Amino acid sequence: MVRPWEADPDTTFKQRLGKSPQELGNTTGTPDCPDIWELANGDIAVIGRDLTESLAKNLPDGVSIGADERLVVIPRNMLVAAKPDIPSV
Repeated sequence: MVRPWEADPDTTFKQRLGKSPQELGNTTGTPDCPDIWELANGDIAVIGRDLTESLAKNLPDGVSIGADERLVVIPRNMLVAAKPDIPSV
């Protein structure tokens, strides 16, 4: 079955949305930093903690996680800081 959307493995990173994890105090400067990026093709990449296994059992009705997908969690302040960078259309 063909899906209406596929992630492009050949795209590149265009720009960070919001502030860096260092600016927000969400990291100590180590490689395990949450982040939000716009990709060159317009898609969004989210770097966060993989909580697929622990949260999957509590998904709301109608929500599912595909075999090739992961549920990631980022700090709330990171998404709030990214809001001005997210287009309304």
